[in-house]
Amino acid sequence: MTIGQVAKEAGLAASAIRFYEQAGVLPKPIRIGGRRHYDSSVLERLAVLERAKACGFSLAEAKQLFYGFRGDTPPSQRWQTLAQRKIAELDELAGKIAATRALLERPCTCKDLAECGRRIQAKKRTGTAGL
Repeated sequence: MTIGQVAKEAGLAASAIRFYEQAGVLPKPIRIGGRRHYDSSVLERLAVLERAKACGFSLAEAKQLFYGFRGDTPPSQRWQTLAQRKIAELDELAGKIAATRALLERPCTCKDLAECGRRIQAKKRTGTAGL
């Protein structure tokens, strides 16, 4: 398959496929007359890559999915290992979001910004959060 055919089948731009090659997520294709030619299995790999992206995995994490395990590690175990890490990240992010939301929802009773600044500094000294 040419890069154009792969792009069309995968619903991606050819530049994305070249980027994934350069990033090491896709194997280098053979070249015939200087043009890339892919095996149809590249479509399966791109489908897995798109699912990983939809799950919030970074390109480095997706690369780990393909290359970061022993060759005999089943896909289910690979996904589970990476998913557990991603869920931990999401839990931490959810905590930060909740804390930020609480700060934003707290009404400000300061008369001016200088007072806000003093209150923020005082709370930092005492170790309490927010205004």
